[in-house]
Amino acid sequence: MKKSFKLKVLIPAALVLLGGSYSCKKYLDQAPIGSLIPEVLATRTGVDGVLIGAYSVVDGVFDGQTGSPWETGTDNWVYGSVVAGDAFKGSNPGDQPAAANLEAFSATGANDYLDHKWRVCYAGVQRANDVLRLIPQVKDGSITPDQIKQYVAEARFLRGFYHLEAAKLWKFVPYIDESITYTANNYNVPNDKVIWDKIEADFAAAAADLPATQPQIGRANKWAALAFQAKTLMYDHKYADAYTILKDVITNGKTSSGAKYALGLYANNFNPSTKNGPEGVFVVQTSVHDGANGLNGNAGSVLNFPSAGPAGCCGFFQPTFDFVNSFKVDANGLPLIDTYQNDYIKNDQGVPAGTVFTPGDELLDARLDWSVGRRGIPYLDWGICPGAAWARDQPNGGPYLPIKNVYYKAAQSTTSDSYGGWAANQSTSNSYNAIRFADVLLWAAECAVEANELSVAEGYVNQVRARAADQSGWVKGKLTGYTGGDATKPEVDNTQFAANYKVGLYTGQFATNGQAYARKAVYFERKLELGMEGHRFFDLSRWDAVNGGPGGTIMSTEIEKFLKNTRDFGDKFTSAVMKVAKFTSNKNELYPIPQFQIDISKGTLKQNKGY
Repeated sequence: MKKSFKLKVLIPAALVLLGGSYSCKKYLDQAPIGSLIPEVLATRTGVDGVLIGAYSVVDGVFDGQTGSPWETGTDNWVYGSVVAGDAFKGSNPGDQPAAANLEAFSATGANDYLDHKWRVCYAGVQRANDVLRLIPQVKDGSITPDQIKQYVAEARFLRGFYHLEAAKLWKFVPYIDESITYTANNYNVPNDKVIWDKIEADFAAAAADLPATQPQIGRANKWAALAFQAKTLMYDHKYADAYTILKDVITNGKTSSGAKYALGLYANNFNPSTKNGPEGVFVVQTSVHDGANGLNGNAGSVLNFPSAGPAGCCGFFQPTFDFVNSFKVDANGLPLIDTYQNDYIKNDQGVPAGTVFTPGDELLDARLDWSVGRRGIPYLDWGICPGAAWARDQPNGGPYLPIKNVYYKAAQSTTSDSYGGWAANQSTSNSYNAIRFADVLLWAAECAVEANELSVAEGYVNQVRARAADQSGWVKGKLTGYTGGDATKPEVDNTQFAANYKVGLYTGQFATNGQAYARKAVYFERKLELGMEGHRFFDLSRWDAVNGGPGGTIMSTEIEKFLKNTRDFGDKFTSAVMKVAKFTSNKNELYPIPQFQIDISKGTLKQNKGY
């Protein structure tokens, strides 16, 4: 078995000596690492250590950072999912108020979450540049020309990764290369233009020199770099260029361990025991019980558990009514793209804990119950989900529970840990799929739509839907009653599916109904397939015409629909945040630049429009 790349703990002592420089508030206002102790770092061992330090931030967390890990994680649960209608913040309104401001679209540049996220992104950029600065100083012959090419390629991949992470939120961000240093006094770099082309160039250069496979899982390979190049091109609306790359990745791509990209069981993507499978294009590695006191776990999701059941804290990241309703299907098993909001799937909002409850019999896409915890449905292997008994504040957070980031009960002892000694079982080895193969197929479908190859686009979507239609991947365990009417004693038939699932394939609808329909169907498929994975906000933003996309006013339209759908639920859902949430077009399609960063740049950085 190939060794997984432990991002936090495999950092040599030479790098640890420099740890203080990475906790500085001004990440760009520092001397280059290589100039500090070259007699230690200017060797192959030193370069290895600095590169590992650069990789260690891919999860959005590093030791000594400003802010909490759940504010900065690469899973982007707040920025990508909560602020786009996949999920409510959860907990209660006063818990994590900065997240509540983001959820309500009322955040300003003073929001702490945003400042801390910015710092982590540019700490990663700095670490990647440190590798590039250090390599020319190695004069002892310990690195061959081919090794230099690979070091440079990995550093450029990481620099692209961190810049893309920033550009997704703010779009107008500074691009920092290795020439920007404290010594040169040129570290106040403006954000006066988009930098997609520079990020594309980093990924292209990385792809040219990275190997097809890597000795350690977690290191980027050629195909991961190409997939990220294509992703960046999608943000840049260069669909033809992205399409060429994506077809190559689909046909020839393989994981860092050498497995041909493929779609396995949907649930395997979210099971710590089956991570790094053939769908993993680039997987952010996490681990537990490795001597790091849980700090190598999936720190971004440390709050995102039901307040009872697994972990026992903290009640954040609760799926919305809108997201759950999206999984309703018609008699052919196709999504109700335009009418899914007409009525609600039966749920237990307002139904007290300990009360007998039976789910409805609506026709549903089978991916729902791997994406959301619902009362009366098996919650992984934890038994029938009890609903309100596990919800921290149901009137404010709703009846649904997160599940994609949660571990299985049978594997709790090996896949969970106490995060930093305080969050029992809330550190997990449930690695985050930054890009998985389904993502690639649906990008290709987007590109095919824009090329007006509608039947081809339908084929890509159907590859994803065929996996969802495979009954071997459906949740089993139908609630048939309660012994003696006792809600704590559910009766379950494990030979039956847990709900009334039906998933169908498109059969020519794309070509028959035209490009606008096909585009809408692809967009909706991404909502179903990738929901609760931190992508929705960024998809809506890049599709919207405000940012040059082909989707018209899709972002404001979809979020206003979500807000109306939420408020229409009635007086059993009393979220104070949702009552005041208001999306403003030509503003909330991007996040505000952190004011602290504008201040320390002496005004070089400019605020995004509308803030």
